[in-house]
Amino acid sequence: MISRSRLGALFFGAIISLSSHALAAPCGTGSFDAWLDDFRRDAAAQGISQTAISSSLQGLTSDPAVLSRDRNQQVFTQSYEQFSGRMVPPRVTPGSNKMKQYGSVLSRIEDQYGVQGAVLVAIWGLETDFGANIGKFPTIRALATLAYDCRRADTFRAELMDALRIVERGDLSPAEMHGAWAGEIGQTQFMPSSYLKYAVDFDGNGRRDLLRSAPDVLASTANFLASHGWKRGQPWDPGSPNFAVLQQWNKSDIYARTIASLASQIDRAP
Repeated sequence: MISRSRLGALFFGAIISLSSHALAAPCGTGSFDAWLDDFRRDAAAQGISQTAISSSLQGLTSDPAVLSRDRNQQVFTQSYEQFSGRMVPPRVTPGSNKMKQYGSVLSRIEDQYGVQGAVLVAIWGLETDFGANIGKFPTIRALATLAYDCRRADTFRAELMDALRIVERGDLSPAEMHGAWAGEIGQTQFMPSSYLKYAVDFDGNGRRDLLRSAPDVLASTANFLASHGWKRGQPWDPGSPNFAVLQQWNKSDIYARTIASLASQIDRAP
């Protein structure tokens, strides 16, 4: 729904292991099936089980709709006033309601990670309307399509490998794994690499489920922010250290300012 958060950082900052890069077939050469066979060998060489590889990649085909989305991204031209004016007002009351609904969970999250509930709820609302619009693209198919394509092949090949690791870890099955066209998963739209690094099992059911578990979603988002330097109990206004952390969530200054504005209005709502 929103301009995809954190993808810019991924595109320019992805670190690919030398062993993986050495095994990787060139993007876009030969058929998709031949490329996928090479990826299977690479995944096995990196220690991913045959069960996870087979369940994730069996019968996989390229998705032309993903390539169309990738090639037709529009340059973001809205001003902060335009974007925040469209995104903030309809989410203040629902956000306030979520604060009440998950008050005890948010309090425990703040105790553990130091991130205020209003900030987490604001991100939740802006990313997917509090989980209502997480996306319908099969994640593994989307990532494989973009990894085979030559525009950002190394980045998406690494993300596809991490998606298989999520399957192997038992958090999500391949069939469950769906989201935005560029591979973001869950109610606050984590790329697989971030899912692996920051997702937490806050509801204690043994799975890090960012598709269905609001406690896992909110705590994982807090873990991301805390890991990037969030200052406990401090404001998040533009110019503050915590605002700089919001810019790690999304590199767009307009988006980060919109998070800050929505969080402040949710925090003040009756």
